[in-house]
Amino acid sequence: MYGKSPMCAVLFLLGIQLTALWPIAAVEIYTPRVLEAVNGTDVRLKCTFSSFAPVGDTLTVTWNFRPRDGGSEQFVFYYHVDPFRPMSGRFKDRVVWDGNPERYDVSILLWKLQFDDNGTYTCQVKNPPDVDGLIGEIQLSVVHTVRFSEIHFLALAIGSACALMVIIVIVVVLFQHFRKKRRAERAHKVVEIKSKLKISKNKNPEISWS
Repeated sequence: MYGKSPMCAVLFLLGIQLTALWPIAAVEIYTPRVLEAVNGTDVRLKCTFSSFAPVGDTLTVTWNFRPRDGGSEQFVFYYHVDPFRPMSGRFKDRVVWDGNPERYDVSILLWKLQFDDNGTYTCQVKNPPDVDGLIGEIQLSVVHTVRFSEIHFLALAIGSACALMVIIVIVVVLFQHFRKKRRAERAHKVVEIKSKLKISKNKNPEISWS
């Protein structure tokens, strides 16, 4: 009995020290930062995260919105075990859950974009004991048409060059084909003429060949 008390005290103190030394990591959130979408279309607001703690029923996700032209922050979406859509406001019946916590994905889908949806969308993830960390932000711009990026221009240029090369190859192949066909027709005509002349000579021996 008396020998066990000091041992228990040592284990208790050791547990406290290990708890104090246990690494504490904040939730890291990843978003596209800047996003552009066409008015009237749907857009996926992507938000993924990494956490030291395993994902469980304590995970909470909060999406909010700050209008570009100013104004108070507005609630967009909340997730805790189950998704909770807004019951009122501009996002009512326009936002759905499109994430998968097991894959560290807490994205949402926003329907029927409007020009007044321009602004900053924030994604906050808490996964106890990881509750600290920066809030992810997405600057959404709703436009009439999406501007071509440098990647789009590069892809268009490469595609056009490939198409032009294919057309050139087809033209060269067809040209060679018709050229060979014309030569074959000419050679066939020469053979026919010689054959006719030979037949005529046999019928008329008086014809002399120079």
